[in-house]
Amino acid sequence: MDKFDRIYELHKILRDRRTPIARQDLMARLDGCSEPTVFRLIRLMKDHLNAPIEWHEELGGYYYRRDADGGTYELPGLWFNTKELQALLVFDRLFESLEPGLLGEHLAPLAHRVAELMEHRRLGLTEAARRVRVLGMAARPLGEWFHVLASATLQRRKLHMLYHGRERDKVTERVVSPQRLVHYRDNWHMDGYCHLRKGLRTFSVDRVKSARELEEAADTVSDRELDEYFAGSYGIFAGKANKTAVLRFSRERARWVADERWHPQQAGQYLTDGRYELRIPYRDDRELIMDILRHGPEVEVVSPDTLRRAVAGRLRRALAHYPGA
Repeated sequence: MDKFDRIYELHKILRDRRTPIARQDLMARLDGCSEPTVFRLIRLMKDHLNAPIEWHEELGGYYYRRDADGGTYELPGLWFNTKELQALLVFDRLFESLEPGLLGEHLAPLAHRVAELMEHRRLGLTEAARRVRVLGMAARPLGEWFHVLASATLQRRKLHMLYHGRERDKVTERVVSPQRLVHYRDNWHMDGYCHLRKGLRTFSVDRVKSARELEEAADTVSDRELDEYFAGSYGIFAGKANKTAVLRFSRERARWVADERWHPQQAGQYLTDGRYELRIPYRDDRELIMDILRHGPEVEVVSPDTLRRAVAGRLRRALAHYPGA
């Protein structure tokens, strides 16, 4: 633990306590540092950081003097310990890999300050750009309206937008009460109440053609209702699940699938012959079919019959592209 981490830790100890803490206890809490080191840390915080550290003679311990309103002192500026700086740097790298430039302009001052802290403390964190690798697949361009959607969602304002739906290939004018932003399979979506359709819908952010935030407050849908509607079924397609897919995977593929989470309410079990049976609730089968097909001959759809026939039909149509193969 270096000097900065000890200052940070000492501050947390004093801030969170209601009673004075003995010097010996401080020495133990601060990674077993010596008594002179404790004295130096306290003097540094008092002289350079204006920390209101006091010594209670009767109780024999240090404490933070509270202000007239009972408020607690906070360290000035931007303070992180080593592990928090590492986590922050990894998060920055992760987000930049997912959506290059999305928050770069807004986080630039913070990133500059963090870079200064890392250089000053000689933490060797400049390796993060080379040591953290994030691979995206089939990500679609984010478009220019993400910030408007994000602002309306967080500020709880209604949105007016033009939306180009892929399924009908049609542009519609919508007023939406945004509820949540969702990052799913390398793409951004917005869950919201559509006042045109009078119901909950999921919108792909990249399909928004224009958007503006309205002054009118957004209608609020409870978390319970949102979870029931959006999380109850399979994948990005919402609605309460009304069917259960029963899939059986080969012994070889079972070692992977048994550790995967396809759905929060899935149920799985190994069969006596080593295969793995997975039961998944769903409503709309489009995304489920795509996930089934990626396992090719290693999976069999047992039920329902409608799903079994749909997968079999896709496989036959795919095979038709390879006559004589």
